[in-house]
Amino acid sequence: MKQDIFKVGLTGGIGCGKTTIAGLFAEKDVPVIDADQISRQLVEPGQPALAAIVHHFGADLLENGRLNRSKLRGQIFTRPDEKEWLENLLHPLIYQEMQRQAELLSTPYCLWVVPLLLETGHRDFVDRLLVVDCPIELQRRRIQSRDGLDEAGIDLVLAAQISRQHRLAAADDILENVGPLSELQAHVEELHKFYSDIGMRGDHLRIIGQPSPDERIASKL
Repeated sequence: MKQDIFKVGLTGGIGCGKTTIAGLFAEKDVPVIDADQISRQLVEPGQPALAAIVHHFGADLLENGRLNRSKLRGQIFTRPDEKEWLENLLHPLIYQEMQRQAELLSTPYCLWVVPLLLETGHRDFVDRLLVVDCPIELQRRRIQSRDGLDEAGIDLVLAAQISRQHRLAAADDILENVGPLSELQAHVEELHKFYSDIGMRGDHLRIIGQPSPDERIASKL
């Protein structure tokens, strides 16, 4: 019987650099399974999820047969009931597809990139949690630069996520994205060796409580 692959969850606050870190792991031929990419695929023309969304919200969300994601965000951003409806539709499909892709792999480990892993209560879907972090002031500057939001808009976006303290407390490993690319590459290389070793030994298949002190020193860079 094939053993489950070691799954490392990658998450972090908006603007902390999840995409950059995932790319560095991908450069080492680590399979990266991205929840956002799967979410976009699920609402492509012809997909059942798109039909359900159009039936619920109306056809004005479509442009040339494709979902206008910004219009959809506008429909749910200040309407918790509609946001919950959409999450109840998409989240099970996303995690089902992520698991399906993981079961096809034979590498020591894979990376699950899930921005809202903790917010959706799916921490137990991965074996180990890597959190990408940066100081809140730097995070706000990155959000403003990338998305062009004002301070009030940034506040709303951050309020939709769990607190930084909660996220860090849930982490097995923390990667601080504050230095140059070369520093990030070095940290990812160390984590890659660490995760590969765990996956090849099959340690993730045993029920383990808190990591040993040596493991935490090795992984909390």
